[in-house]
Amino acid sequence: MTDHDGSTEDRREDRGGFGPDHLPYAVFSRDGGPRRVGVRLGDTVLDLHEATGRPELESRSLNAFMALGPEVWRQTREQATELARTARGVPLAEVELHQPFEVADYVDFYASEHHATNLGRMFRPGSEPLLPNWKHLPVAYHGRAGTVVPSGTPVVRPSGQRRPGPGQGDAPVFGPSQRLDIEAELGFVVGAPSSLGDPVPAAGLAEHVFGVVGVNDWSARDIQAWEYVPLGPFLGKSFATSVSHWVTPLAALEAAWCDLPGQDPRPLDYLDPGHTRGLDVDVEVVLNGEVVSRPRYRTTYWSPGQMLAHLTVNGASLRTGDLYASGTISGPGDDEVGSLIELWRGERFLDDGDEVVLRYSAPGTAGGRITLGEVSGRVLPAR
Repeated sequence: MTDHDGSTEDRREDRGGFGPDHLPYAVFSRDGGPRRVGVRLGDTVLDLHEATGRPELESRSLNAFMALGPEVWRQTREQATELARTARGVPLAEVELHQPFEVADYVDFYASEHHATNLGRMFRPGSEPLLPNWKHLPVAYHGRAGTVVPSGTPVVRPSGQRRPGPGQGDAPVFGPSQRLDIEAELGFVVGAPSSLGDPVPAAGLAEHVFGVVGVNDWSARDIQAWEYVPLGPFLGKSFATSVSHWVTPLAALEAAWCDLPGQDPRPLDYLDPGHTRGLDVDVEVVLNGEVVSRPRYRTTYWSPGQMLAHLTVNGASLRTGDLYASGTISGPGDDEVGSLIELWRGERFLDDGDEVVLRYSAPGTAGGRITLGEVSGRVLPAR
């Protein structure tokens, strides 16, 4: 299944875990025809526009549908559940999948204490691994919405400035990144917008966030290391961020909510301490067909609701299609890290031709586990 946008759906994707309690959304087309919104059931796609006649479901993206808000999301999910009992879907092999939503803004958080600690020890040996602000607010940076790409899109190795190597003097050098990495993350897709000047409370997550996607926030560690002081990531992050074709609605994750590991010191009141929860989402990091790590999102320090509250507490508005991501998901174990710099201690990174696939799963409302959309990408040489 080749996407008109240049991406390819991985034919090896696990076909289990896509039952009637899941029904993730995607944008698809057949035989070069118009794009439509559908939901996945097993090895098929159910055409929601054909079944419901809703004009917002005959669209190049989910945005028009997501903008209608939670009550329409609920009604449509009920219709999709009924459709799953009676209708025949289109075989996946006969459809092309596209970028599921138009990205308005992209914010990437740094919400895993284990990841932040691991990198702090590597980058600042002999100092406290976490900076003083880290346990008081969800640290984040603004990414580049225009380089968010659908799963399967090849990733061209970025070029930029980096520190000189041994014997190269003091001036920076320019060239392809030598330390290309991944970041296994979970992304949250905003559907219902908010007004400029009005903060969104942590408890308002379900009123604004439509669903989740898998995210690989590709990272050029050498470019990032040279540029990030004092203003943070820029070219080391902005060249590509991959997202899954399938958007899992929050309604399908009711059984996945879980307690956070604990927050000390107590966050400020606007972060709703003691009330927000995390998600029990497991990730597999697959490099060239081999599982190399299994991060667990339930170990993340800052919750989805707290990230949303912090994102908007200054009055910043939400727009339909906004994407905010968790940052690298890393747990306490050596086999639970979401980046290669942690896995291999900075001694090895991605080569041209390497393929990375991130696979996601979570508890389903009907028991067992549901399979969230996977994210794949292959590294191409620098241009």
